[in-house]
Amino acid sequence: MAFLEISGLSKHYGDGVRRTDVLSDINLKVEEGEFIAIVGFSGSGKTTLISALAGLIAPDRGGVIFKGKEISGPGPERGVVFQSYSLMPWLSVFGNVSLAIDSVFKAKPKSERAAIAEKYINMVGLSHARDRKPAELSGGMRQRVAVARALAMQPEVLLMDEPLSALDALTRAKLQDEFAAICGQEKKTIILITNDVDEAILLADRIIPLKPGPNATLGPEFRVTLPRPRDRADMNSDPEFIRLRAAVTDYLMTIGAERGAETDRDIILPDIVPITKKTGSTTTIGNAPPAAILAAGASHKDAGFLEFKNLSKVYPTPKGPLTVVDGFDLSMNKGEFITLIGHSGCGKSTVLSMVSGLNNISDGAIILDGTTITKAGPDKAVVFQAPSLLPWLTAYDNVALGVDQVYPHATRQERKDVVEYYLSRVGLADSMHKQAADLSNGMKQRVGIARAFALSPKLLLLDEPFGMLDSLTRWELQDVLMDVWKRTRVTAICVTHDVDEAILLADRVVMMSNGPNARIGNIMEVDLPRPRSRKALLDHPDYYAYREELLEFLEAYEGGAHPDEHLLQSIKQKRASRMQRQETAPPRLMAVAE
Repeated sequence: MAFLEISGLSKHYGDGVRRTDVLSDINLKVEEGEFIAIVGFSGSGKTTLISALAGLIAPDRGGVIFKGKEISGPGPERGVVFQSYSLMPWLSVFGNVSLAIDSVFKAKPKSERAAIAEKYINMVGLSHARDRKPAELSGGMRQRVAVARALAMQPEVLLMDEPLSALDALTRAKLQDEFAAICGQEKKTIILITNDVDEAILLADRIIPLKPGPNATLGPEFRVTLPRPRDRADMNSDPEFIRLRAAVTDYLMTIGAERGAETDRDIILPDIVPITKKTGSTTTIGNAPPAAILAAGASHKDAGFLEFKNLSKVYPTPKGPLTVVDGFDLSMNKGEFITLIGHSGCGKSTVLSMVSGLNNISDGAIILDGTTITKAGPDKAVVFQAPSLLPWLTAYDNVALGVDQVYPHATRQERKDVVEYYLSRVGLADSMHKQAADLSNGMKQRVGIARAFALSPKLLLLDEPFGMLDSLTRWELQDVLMDVWKRTRVTAICVTHDVDEAILLADRVVMMSNGPNARIGNIMEVDLPRPRSRKALLDHPDYYAYREELLEFLEAYEGGAHPDEHLLQSIKQKRASRMQRQETAPPRLMAVAE
């Protein structure tokens, strides 16, 4: 008999025309001490499933059997960690954990309950913050409190519903490693809901996809046979990890594509030039850019198209000047794509805000196509983490606002074609006339991407454009971005925390040292064929060598460290040696014909 069994579970919400069938005939047997990871897209019913396991909702049919008895509600034998921390803001870390312990172990003496709280607070690395309130904690620290609270109830089964998805990629990676260590100590039966394949492989014994709804069902299981403990950097050299990661990713991308991708409309992009690239023009139609920007269109530089010269940014503080970026030097060629990566506080977004003209430069200069950047303008299109759409306008109108300004000499039909062309390219051909307020976060970010490309800028700037999206939606939009970029080859810079995103997008990955006084710590040339897609990237023999270098670089700078040049060079040499060994293997071409 299984320790925990889901038997024929189905669940719907609403009735009549408003009925939504979420889960259909879910069956799963879990053995005691087993770690199961259930992966799936947003909206596939993952949270509904975990709520049914916790006894927080009743299924329409079927049920959950725990140790031979069907559950009928919540119980202390099943601890739950949700994506939202749900902490009591007026209580300290110790108080929040103690609240749960007091409700479960009422018969234990006060001293014994306090000892339990201290044990699990220490286990999640929060002894130094035991007396702080949630408002004084970072997002990662708050989630540690939630984990400590669940573990302190000493449940037989731990249920975790995307506990790390609200955190940035680097904090998430750190907590994944901590979770792996905690799981090794506690030896509990665990069911983790996640959208992160790497997280699933790092932690689980079995990975089971949840197919997209409505009527979501479980897909085929993938067994994880990698020995424990698992090191995220070392796994990149393990053939079984590479095989398993490719298999799970391929399956998820296949079922994702089957959800019904919208077909592109057959629109030909009109041969018109935006006002930012016209030469010899002094027009002042509408909100035309200043003469300095118009004049920049006369320059046709390829090498050194964008130059950062000894760039610095200093902020005044009560304790004196704080130098965030110090001596950032970089030269980019026209059409080059660069990604900036590094730990939080290393100045990545500060660099991006200065090149966009939205943040004043303290020292040095940024020169775009022969002209010094002094202010923002439509020649520099920015895609932020939040797409900043006007919610009362449609997707079409949000893009058309910018197009009307930068193509004042085009006909109405030509401007319409530009808007529809880019909305079609990002998969919104059938949704372009929906109001922005009615779009999902992923769809809103597609509009932001379409809007940026439609301006035909000289420079595309992306500030963690997919940071607020789940991993699987992020995959889709990264491929969308690559598909649209290959048609324009616009010079681009993307700030990211995501190692895979950095490699997928870039010609060069610029790695920042820790702040304050941050500068370029290393530059990695990404010599992988274009055009690229995530699926093709996984098939390239050099991909995991690049990935290993980035992970080891970030590890070297972990916790504010400042590694010496010898260590950084050894990391680069390790990657170069691995790629040299792989040259003897038959090449696997990943590029496809355009």
